[in-house]
Amino acid sequence: MAETNRVRSSGELARPLAPNEGVPARSAEVSLDFPRAWVEFVNPDDPDERMRCDLTWLTSAYTCIFGNGCPGMFASSPDVGCCTLGAHFADEDDETRTAQFVERLTPELWQQHPGRTVQTDDWVELDDDGERKTRVSEFQGQESCVLSNRPGFAGGSGCALHILAAAEGRDHFETKPDVCWQLPIRRTFRDVELTDGTTYTEVTITEYDRRGWGPGGHDLDWYCSGNPDAHVAVEPVYLTNGPELIELMGEAAYAELVRHCESHVRSRSALALHPASPR
Repeated sequence: MAETNRVRSSGELARPLAPNEGVPARSAEVSLDFPRAWVEFVNPDDPDERMRCDLTWLTSAYTCIFGNGCPGMFASSPDVGCCTLGAHFADEDDETRTAQFVERLTPELWQQHPGRTVQTDDWVELDDDGERKTRVSEFQGQESCVLSNRPGFAGGSGCALHILAAAEGRDHFETKPDVCWQLPIRRTFRDVELTDGTTYTEVTITEYDRRGWGPGGHDLDWYCSGNPDAHVAVEPVYLTNGPELIELMGEAAYAELVRHCESHVRSRSALALHPASPR
């Protein structure tokens, strides 16, 4: 598999958040610790890499419901989905690639466009630890990534870079920071040494649940991945997020994953069902 960026969590939450007040009752999220089925296989393109994939998540009916009932992670910013905190860049290459597309944004596509040649400070800032990320701004009473358009904007609501990708016929993982297009798929790496002294890199593909946001993730007002409200897709994650998975795993590993997912679904095992997905 080609070298891929190792993405850090976007804006880990380290403090309790205000409770979600005045928001209509919604489906209860499922437990974080339900049983899952996993598969491990060697990456066909790299014998030193072993894929560890969460079949329960990848065969679930999850889909992003931004603009279709998503109340946002924060009650104070209900129209911005999971873009409240901005996005940390995986590395310099991630920021450089994203910058090339930010420069292509126009006032017709980006609601908070500065109206002149875009400067780095218009959309990049440092967090409290000095890490580089997309800038957060307060706009129309809601805090979010500065690239997030509000409902009613003529160019479309949501991420301006996502809108740009659609306008140019691109996949959105070309235009957006890595962590943005990967969510809610979580990829982690671990170096493993076996008892015989041999080693390999374990690549885990699983659900980006509340824990992925750090300690404060448990206090988010709302979160999608374990909520039945977001498990409404006709097709499973491994198909609806196929392009993203290919980008994360490589084509050969993805083809092997599809084979295992299809077999898992046919098994009708209870472990094949994400508890948030319809039975």
